[in-house]
Amino acid sequence: MNKDITRWYSPRVEQYVQLVRWGHFGTPVLLFPTAGGDAEEIERFHLIGALSPLIEAGRIKVYSTDSLAGAAWFAGEHSAAYCSRLQNCFDAFIYAEVAPAIRNDCASHDIEIITAGASIGAFNAVATLCRHPDAFRLAIAMSGTFDLSKYLEGSFNNDFYFSSPLHYLPDLEGPQLEMLRQRLVLLPSGEGDYEDIGQSWRLAQVLGAKGIPNRVDSWGPEWRHDWETWRAMLPQYLDEFA
Repeated sequence: MNKDITRWYSPRVEQYVQLVRWGHFGTPVLLFPTAGGDAEEIERFHLIGALSPLIEAGRIKVYSTDSLAGAAWFAGEHSAAYCSRLQNCFDAFIYAEVAPAIRNDCASHDIEIITAGASIGAFNAVATLCRHPDAFRLAIAMSGTFDLSKYLEGSFNNDFYFSSPLHYLPDLEGPQLEMLRQRLVLLPSGEGDYEDIGQSWRLAQVLGAKGIPNRVDSWGPEWRHDWETWRAMLPQYLDEFA
């Protein structure tokens, strides 16, 4: 399978970063890792293998980068203020560096990108689409962890507010909201071990109240919070929507 790794220093997150691509042609899909995962996590856990029929058919190109902010949130080694700031900087890095790199690789400066991810990757997929509907058209947010406020330790701040769709969307108005109403958020989740579909329903209520198209799909109690679930989910949704 065609694979490429690009590395550079990002001034926005103040560290070296990487962008990995699988595939040669097709709709670009930015696939976020789980909490502490790196850009190649999705390959090690065989999600790329599950997507290989779509990749090899030239229907999708898959991109991934390290979960920089997610790793900080879940490490428990940094202050809430630091993690919130890094989450905001990570968003800027995705929009100002990763999206242009993907568009350049696709030889199209206006191609719209799909975001996807599981767990904290689902949070990043939705957050990216909601803040930048000019560059992204669809989020596939599997088994999502959407409320990070439990990590704030009482220190709610602007960096967190503007990074968390659950918190800023209720106040959103204007052109960004109008464009979001032309986008779609898919929220599939199992209801087995370690799943919490309630987080998806809560986000769906916030999205729906603002007229943003969304859909919660329950896969039932036999599907747990695990890679086996996501290897089944993602090919199905990308086959339908890519």
